[in-house]
Amino acid sequence: MLPYYGDVDQMKQAAQSVLDQTHRDFRLVVIDDGYPDPEPRRWFEAMTDDRVTYLRNEKNLGANGNYRKAVELVEAEWFVMMGADDVMRPGYLAAVATAVERFDVDIVQPGVEVIDENGVRVLPLVDRIKRAITPRVTPPGEVLGGERLAASLMRGDWAYFPSLAWRSETVRRIGFRQGLDVVQDLALILDIVKQGGSMALLTDVVFDYRRHSQSDSSVRALDGRRFDEERDFFNTEARSFDALGWRRAARVARRHLTSRLNAASLLIKAAKADAGSPRALLRHMFR
Repeated sequence: MLPYYGDVDQMKQAAQSVLDQTHRDFRLVVIDDGYPDPEPRRWFEAMTDDRVTYLRNEKNLGANGNYRKAVELVEAEWFVMMGADDVMRPGYLAAVATAVERFDVDIVQPGVEVIDENGVRVLPLVDRIKRAITPRVTPPGEVLGGERLAASLMRGDWAYFPSLAWRSETVRRIGFRQGLDVVQDLALILDIVKQGGSMALLTDVVFDYRRHSQSDSSVRALDGRRFDEERDFFNTEARSFDALGWRRAARVARRHLTSRLNAASLLIKAAKADAGSPRALLRHMFR
């Protein structure tokens, strides 16, 4: 599933990376959320590959709404919510298919590297931190779940949403929470874990995640909206962990240390940006 709104060339690269998979048994569904350019429709309608479906929403649903629509259209037992600017390496689907056979899980997180706007491999501070806090597992991977996984993700969200493979039945049963624009993927993972689900964390790097300054989450971070959403989310999760008796996870959620540090790292940038809000970042750091 490829929900789309944004750069046309990067979207084409993302879609082509799916078509170039060594594992050939897949379906690619593109859901254009009304991007004002006729080129995506023209490009997809020129394809002769019957595994590809292009749809265009009559009205813009926003990221969360388009994700939920994508889930409704899933037909396979497993799906990927592919990012419209990310890149699957040719062996991605093969690695996921092998993991699904090997592990009885609801989510598969493969190894990921980060690229910038130009496709150059980079390792920004946020991804260095992600790499440092990601649980260490032995090749080819291990199963994580329960409070251990919840506390680890509350310490810092090391998962890469567009690279995840999801068990369709589980996601349909639980669903994306409405009203979230930045942490909807983390919320879904935690909702699955709290209901007894688990994740396979793989060691092979088979996915390139694109990080660039104009992403929706980056803009929301500078004006404070991202952190307002995160703060409410962490407090809600802490209460739900308390109800489960997951005291360690609840403590980590209330501290949300890496989220506070992320806000601190953006203070100077926010002060210089027209849309920046240092006061909102400071509020998040100390509340």
